[in-house]
Amino acid sequence: MSNAPTKPTIVLLSGATGRTCGEVFRAALAQFDSPDVDLIHKTNVRSTEEATQAVKEAAETKAVILHSIVDSDVREAFLEQSKTLNVPVIDVLGPVLTLLEDHLGQSPRGRPGLSYQLRREYFDRIDAVSFTLAHDDGCRIEGLPEADVVIVGVSRVSKSVTCFYLAYRGVRAANVPLIPECEPPQELLAIDPRKVIGLTMNPNRLEKVRAVRIGMMGRGPFEQYGAARGIEREIKFAHALMADHGWRKIDVSYMSVEEVAKEVMSMLEK
Repeated sequence: MSNAPTKPTIVLLSGATGRTCGEVFRAALAQFDSPDVDLIHKTNVRSTEEATQAVKEAAETKAVILHSIVDSDVREAFLEQSKTLNVPVIDVLGPVLTLLEDHLGQSPRGRPGLSYQLRREYFDRIDAVSFTLAHDDGCRIEGLPEADVVIVGVSRVSKSVTCFYLAYRGVRAANVPLIPECEPPQELLAIDPRKVIGLTMNPNRLEKVRAVRIGMMGRGPFEQYGAARGIEREIKFAHALMADHGWRKIDVSYMSVEEVAKEVMSMLEK
């Protein structure tokens, strides 16, 4: 039988996402010399039964509980059970709520998740930007079903910049290039065509856009990239794909990124 000491167990208990408990716990743990602990997350605890069961489980493992329960009924049952079973409990919000109640002269609403709801737009934006970074220019195509929108088109029609503008608005946007003589990936063809939006540009405008790019990269092997005949062939190929698969399209020839993103969001709402 092993005589190795059992790692201490800490339970983070919350009526919502558990972010508050998690942040407080990590801040406190940083003051110790890399302790080895078993950490258990219990989130969205909304009933007295769930709360008291969590205490029973904590008692069995001799754990301590950090909690941010604000619902009065759930909180009362939880605290009563913790006293009965002698489980140490740390309330990360209680002292602050009491202080503010006295100072502001009003009672807290006692609704779990309000902090997250207030910051939800921020969290959604961070999630969308991370998603778009990971799914730019055809990368990680296995994740396309998780996108809110997939932007397709030939090179230099503003796919990436449009996606990042959308991500800033909280839209999980991916983009996939359309390349002549190359069949689109099956992962793209498998998703709902209403989620796929093609960006296109008239040949003259795209030729000018690519000329600027070639000037930055240097000529030589990139000259064909800016050839008018090749550009016309690419656009014709992209238009055929969009028509064949029922993908809606936007002519971005003379549109700003903001205008393109607004049009994409309008399409998604239909």
